[in-house]
Amino acid sequence: MRVMPRLNRRELVRFASWGVAALVASPAIADRNGEHDSARRAVERGEALPLVDVLAKVRPDLGGEIVGVSFERKQDRWVYEFKVVEPGGRLVEVYVDAASGRVLKREAD
Repeated sequence: MRVMPRLNRRELVRFASWGVAALVASPAIADRNGEHDSARRAVERGEALPLVDVLAKVRPDLGGEIVGVSFERKQDRWVYEFKVVEPGGRLVEVYVDAASGRVLKREAD
């Protein structure tokens, strides 16, 4: 029987980030709640920026590795919600206005 090596926190976060990247890149998997279609329509109507543009704006402000992304309507605006693991290992949710790319709030999960 082959024993798998134990991953340290940094390797685990990196592995999880690759998984998120694969999900974001794969519409068939990422669309389990219709988020892909909602995001595409919102971008086409000019109500939201594409995810790649929002990431270019906010990645330095996220403060860690992205391990999850969702897109939803909150209080009459489209919001990207990023789940981020900070360097110390704490999971936070960062809410970003999809139209402007402005960080709205951060909260510990």
